[in-house]
Amino acid sequence: MAKSETNPKVDWFFTKPTKWQEEYAKLRTIVLDCGLTEELKWGVPCYSFQDKNIVLIHGFKEYCAILFVKGALLQDAKGILIQQTENVQSARQIRFTGAKEIVKLAPTLKAYIQEAIQVEKAGLKVTLKKTSEYAVPEEFQKKLDKDPNLKIAFNALTPGRQKGYLYYFSQPKLSKTREARVEKYIPQILDGRGVDD
Repeated sequence: MAKSETNPKVDWFFTKPTKWQEEYAKLRTIVLDCGLTEELKWGVPCYSFQDKNIVLIHGFKEYCAILFVKGALLQDAKGILIQQTENVQSARQIRFTGAKEIVKLAPTLKAYIQEAIQVEKAGLKVTLKKTSEYAVPEEFQKKLDKDPNLKIAFNALTPGRQKGYLYYFSQPKLSKTREARVEKYIPQILDGRGVDD
């Protein structure tokens, strides 16, 4: 596959002073060697094949990573893909803390990228959990049982908004905190808005 061109709109990401500057440059070279199109999405370099997102490069305090958008569908022969949190259904990362790791893994990264392109060419999709598969926190269930208008409003929300609330309400360890969250967001649910609206 032909090497792709760098995108001038993305250059700032690679030239800004950062802890991961060297690592980012190495990852960029590897990804562009695979013939993907470089764009800027969500404030980070994103690489696509025929307008389908394949991978992106991003960094955190402890590591930088290449993220495979449909990583859950890859074979992961080397067992190196990481699911960021239990709620991430599709994407998977390969994390790095140094440029030497990236150089050593370059052939593997290229193989994984090629596999990700094949997944996209085949039109494969990740089967996402349905809203009904998410646990409803007890504190929220009590409110739904008590208030028919709340139940109607919640059921009228998009599946994404429903999942957002169920996830947000279930995060706190203390029942009191979960209850406070539910109470605070009832007006938004009744207005048909999501957690982040």
